[in-house]
Amino acid sequence: MKAQMQKGFTLIELMIVVAIIGILAAVAIPQYSNYTSRARAASALAELASIKTAINMCVAETGKLTGCSGGTNGIPAVADFTVTKNVTELTSITNGVVTTKTGATDASGTNLTMLLTPTQDADAANMTWTTTGTICDGGTRGFKDGQGGCAP
Repeated sequence: MKAQMQKGFTLIELMIVVAIIGILAAVAIPQYSNYTSRARAASALAELASIKTAINMCVAETGKLTGCSGGTNGIPAVADFTVTKNVTELTSITNGVVTTKTGATDASGTNLTMLLTPTQDADAANMTWTTTGTICDGGTRGFKDGQGGCAP
C-alpha cells in the first residue's frame, strides 16, 4: 500500500499567522484613527470657509471687525449653522472670531476645538486667518505646525 500524504496546515503554523495579523492590527488601528482625525480637522476648516468669506465681506463693507458677529451684516447666526461630523458645534462668531468644536478628537476621544481669528493690516487688501486651539497639536490628530493656519 501507498503511504498517504497529509494536507493542510499545522496548529503551530495557524497560530503564527494569527499572531502576525494581531501585531499588524495593533499598529494599524491607532494609525488609522490618527489619519481619520486629521482628515476631519482639515474638513472642518474647509466647511467653515463660507463663514470666513462672510466675515471678509463684512470687513470690506464696514471697514472693521467690530460688529462682524453671527446674525449680523450677512454673517449667518450660530443657530443657523448645520453641524456635520466634521464641525460638531459652532460655539460663537464674535467680532470676526469663530469658535468651534470639531469632529477631530484627541487620543481619549475628546473633540478638538478650533478658534479662527482674522487680522488685517492697515494697508493690506487681504485678511490673515490664524488658527488656535487644541486642533493645533503638531499633527498628531489635528494640524501640523504651520498648516491650517496654526503657528509654525
